[in-house]
Amino acid sequence: MIKNLLVILAFAAFIFFYVRYIEKRSLYIPYREIERTPDSVGLEFEDLMIKASDGVLVNSWWIPAAPEAETVFFFHGNGGNLSHRLEKILFFHKLGLNVFIIDYRGYGKSTGSPSENGLYLDATAGYDHLTRQLKIREASIILYGESLGSAVAIDLASKKNVGAIITEGAFTNVKDMARAVYPVMPSFFLGSKFDSLAKISGINVPKLMIHSRNDEIIPYALGKKLFDAAGEPKYLLLVEGGHNECFYISEDKIREKIIQFIKEP
Repeated sequence: MIKNLLVILAFAAFIFFYVRYIEKRSLYIPYREIERTPDSVGLEFEDLMIKASDGVLVNSWWIPAAPEAETVFFFHGNGGNLSHRLEKILFFHKLGLNVFIIDYRGYGKSTGSPSENGLYLDATAGYDHLTRQLKIREASIILYGESLGSAVAIDLASKKNVGAIITEGAFTNVKDMARAVYPVMPSFFLGSKFDSLAKISGINVPKLMIHSRNDEIIPYALGKKLFDAAGEPKYLLLVEGGHNECFYISEDKIREKIIQFIKEP
């Protein structure tokens, strides 16, 4: 009896640590090398190191457009680092928008190791730098989050004053994602939540949610579920293409909608 119990406990412990290992490997795919900087595409920028409340140093880029322009606070997805987002940075800059982008802890030149709470601390540090050091008005800040970055943007919008939020390829929470990707994985062993579904209804600023019908990584059904839970004002833009390609495949459509979204009263 005791032997059988020990076997069961050992197996449960193995499953627990295996799930946590798969969870971290799936959620965070950091890349250390900074491959390019904004000046390689003709943009002036400041390379900044910001200290989060727990002492972690967060690398960020400030790419100004015009003093009175709105500012896109950019949260990238779970792979690569900020240097792999130059095309999108240039996209927003061409719309006349300032861009501020951070690398999460453990990504690029940022110190530390990624975790859910750590990413939230990084976002708060970036927000504080924007509003206190760069003197950006809260109402002029547009949060933009892609994939995992959508969860970071939604969390920040639930705590801080901003003007609007744009998400691309957002999901409801980690448990729903786990059920979609790993149907047999015991989700109660998961350590992360990234529970955007529980937060979205409390965000009252305008929301634009972009999602591809063909998203092979984050099912459109999860994006739609999150959109349905959000309060007004909200807008859903359906695009085409895979998870990592849809922005570029549907760039003209996205540009038109974002311009309209920003001009909405």
